[in-house]
Amino acid sequence: MKILVLNCGSSSIKYKLFDMESKEVLAQGVVEKIGLKGSFLKFPLPNGDKVVLEGEILEHQAGIEYILGVLTSPKYGCIESLDELDAVGHRVVHGGEKFNSSVFITDEVITKMEECIDLAPLHNPPNLAGIYAVKELMGDIPQVGVFDTAFHQTMPSEAYMYGLPYSLYEKYGIRRYGFHGTSHRYVSRKGCESLGVPYEKQRIITAHIGNGGSLAAIKDGKSTDTSMGMTPVEGLLMGTRSGDIDAGIVSYIMEKENIGTQAISTLVNKHSGLLGVSGVSSDMRELRAAIANGNERAKLALDIFIYRIKKYIGSYAAALGGVDILMFTGGIGENVDLVREQVCKDLEFMGIQIDTAKNQETHGDEAVISTSDSKVTVMVVPTDEEYMIASDTMEIVNK
Repeated sequence: MKILVLNCGSSSIKYKLFDMESKEVLAQGVVEKIGLKGSFLKFPLPNGDKVVLEGEILEHQAGIEYILGVLTSPKYGCIESLDELDAVGHRVVHGGEKFNSSVFITDEVITKMEECIDLAPLHNPPNLAGIYAVKELMGDIPQVGVFDTAFHQTMPSEAYMYGLPYSLYEKYGIRRYGFHGTSHRYVSRKGCESLGVPYEKQRIITAHIGNGGSLAAIKDGKSTDTSMGMTPVEGLLMGTRSGDIDAGIVSYIMEKENIGTQAISTLVNKHSGLLGVSGVSSDMRELRAAIANGNERAKLALDIFIYRIKKYIGSYAAALGGVDILMFTGGIGENVDLVREQVCKDLEFMGIQIDTAKNQETHGDEAVISTSDSKVTVMVVPTDEEYMIASDTMEIVNK
């Protein structure tokens, strides 16, 4: 079975084509700057060279048409015709309370997804644009939606409710939903498989740390809490997102700066986090270079970043009644040993003991980085959200 996975953002489309029998990635790439000047499709060749094809890509359907053209092209293609594709899996950011698992996409499902647009006005419309485009370009090919929020629908009400009037939850669905669910689900399962322990009997904390970041508390195979909330702003300090702030700050800044809702949303989403505190960059590599040159604000940004992660680990250990496994994933979690080391520092009281040498040599590979006598197993598990989407798609289509 060959499955195409699409992740449609506001101005980009990431894609991967899987042969599910061999688990091989046949093709992958990204369309960028959709609707903007200088749009292009970029993808790697088997020999490692990168190809960039420039063109006027005004909307998502044109972008997907471009991708399908490359997949079947004599020069760069890996399939002879689109008939070789068995299904398309889509990443969908927000499923609200309507979706607690991945679903086969029907007209009824599309209507329910459209009803979730208010909850994720920046993300769900492009996700839906990808679904509409595939329907237009490929007819009745089976499509599956895999939701970032679905895994966290098992959270108990005391974890997902805010201390606001209950009527606001009833009217507008204001509650915590959580995100990165596909990653947390994949990593927690994969880690347990590698360790040879039963997934449904573990207390796990997964730390998905990248430009966006979230932690999840997983007990007996179910998400019981996660750091992101109704939107991806809540929780950890991130690349450009503020993470947890006093709600009163929002109205205070709006009054002082004389700005509206759109401007304050842009401020907490795009100009805060590591970038906002450091004034240097949201990129961890540039931040560490600035620290090496003595930049105190860059150091402060990293200190806050690490402290927030550590604080959430402690609170989730309490919520779970202890921890069996701590897993790091995401671009920073998988590759930056300094962050992992600093996060785990002084957590010996929880039974966490890091093998310093093993941690320092682990970059992007799956590995246990705790000592043999550590009561908590600490691991690095590279995430693969696209494979999880493809796997869900295959399972649902086969049913």
